[in-house]
Amino acid sequence: MDIFGVPITALLAQLMIGLVNGCFYAVLSLGLAVIFGMLHVINFTHGAMFVLGALFSWAGLYYFDINYWVMLALAPLIVGVFGIVLERLFLRRIYHLDYLYGLLLTLGLTLIIEGAARSAFGVSGRPYGPPPISGITNLGFLMIPNYRLWVIIASLLVCAATWFVIERTRLGSYLRAATENPKLVEAFGINVPMMVSLTFGFGVALAAFAGALAAPVMQVSALTGQTMIVIVFAVVVIGGMGSILGTVVTGICLGLVEALTKVYYPEAASMVMFLVMVLVLMVRPHGLFGGRE
Repeated sequence: MDIFGVPITALLAQLMIGLVNGCFYAVLSLGLAVIFGMLHVINFTHGAMFVLGALFSWAGLYYFDINYWVMLALAPLIVGVFGIVLERLFLRRIYHLDYLYGLLLTLGLTLIIEGAARSAFGVSGRPYGPPPISGITNLGFLMIPNYRLWVIIASLLVCAATWFVIERTRLGSYLRAATENPKLVEAFGINVPMMVSLTFGFGVALAAFAGALAAPVMQVSALTGQTMIVIVFAVVVIGGMGSILGTVVTGICLGLVEALTKVYYPEAASMVMFLVMVLVLMVRPHGLFGGRE
């Protein structure tokens, strides 16, 4: 059976790849949305943090014989601590300035991080080796590698847990209040600067988690972040700057749209999400789900 000249099995296989890519986009973009929504910082280092998560995961396996499951937790933790250090040393000094200063500062930090990664790991991609979960699952209508199924499940769980913590818990209420009126929150005995640092660390840890997930299925190099950060910004802008739910939904949907475009019009696959971004911004300048004011 064909759909517009494409066999349905080939179409379903491509959509599954798009769903996996969309889950990567969702987790990676979620960290950026958390940082902007809570701290109002346009964090250009996010792509570099994705790369660090992937490279640390690779280095843990090949240099220290630390297996994938340990590095899946350890790489985000290391990158999160690194993010907290960056926030305390640099970003804390510019919160009172225009957004442009944060963008320029994080862009400069990105170039430094990428330069250091090139020196340590080279510019060619680092193959991780066989995925840690082998085998194939038969869904009845499609055969899917078990590792890709794990990526989908893990990504959705992390996205759902992040949304729940920020939108439905007391901690999330404190975070939102701290961005609106930090003096008032401090009056209740809450350490707002520490909360801000931990929020930034958590945001970049999400990027590193996406990188560690991607390592077994992507040829990750020190320059991969340059491509990923452009995609991430497109996802966040379309979903609505600072919107957690909007970012997750948009990331997954754009992965599927990109996959469909590769099937029916491959020449436009690299630009389709940016075309979607332009169309959305023409109709809804604040994004599909809007952002917190």
